[in-house]
Amino acid sequence: MTLDGTNTWVLLEPGGTQAVVIDPGPLDELHLRAVLATVEARGARVAQTLLTHAHADHAEGAGRFAELTGAPTRALGRGHDDLADDDEVRVDGLELRVVATPGHTADSLSFALPADHALLTGDTVLGRGTTVVAHPDGELAAYLDSLERIAHLTGDGAVTAILPGHGPVVPDAAAMVAFYRNHRAERLEQVRQAVADGASGVQQVVERVYADVPREVWPAAALSVAAQLDYLRAGTQR
Repeated sequence: MTLDGTNTWVLLEPGGTQAVVIDPGPLDELHLRAVLATVEARGARVAQTLLTHAHADHAEGAGRFAELTGAPTRALGRGHDDLADDDEVRVDGLELRVVATPGHTADSLSFALPADHALLTGDTVLGRGTTVVAHPDGELAAYLDSLERIAHLTGDGAVTAILPGHGPVVPDAAAMVAFYRNHRAERLEQVRQAVADGASGVQQVVERVYADVPREVWPAAALSVAAQLDYLRAGTQR
């Protein structure tokens, strides 16, 4: 489910002495110390830790990493250090802009790195394959809006590359976002057709729509199907 594992991003301006770490990952002492050693090897310290969202594979190690670094951890709705859409994070010449991208989860954030025309997307857009709308916290309408927002950033040239939470760097952000949007539209139509053909409930829809997908990913598919069914019901009610 995490592809090659969770990507922990260390951001540091050339010649800078203060780093920003995004998503320290699960509670893995060797990994956390390796991240810290990477920063210290460059003569720097961790100034802030940012979270794209609260899922354990991204955030479970945040508390321990804060103990190791003494740096604050910031995310959506964590208290006095919380982040909000369009906030700017500035550390030792490094500039990041917070881009709210809910949908995978309600608290999902992305971080724009203007100097590199890059967007750190957490689980909103992965390096390969597609992500899960993690119902009930995740919500399809919000996710589609987030993809549209990222598409706008790629369209005006602000974002050309995606630095994802899992998988490799995406050098063509616009193409990947277009793929994601098309995939969501196709899956939604497949779910709509399965219901029209008599599928009742999440499991029956999964069995029809994801018949060609390995069964070990069906539990994740079920989350997305539940989100899609909610989306279709809401459309019907309107």
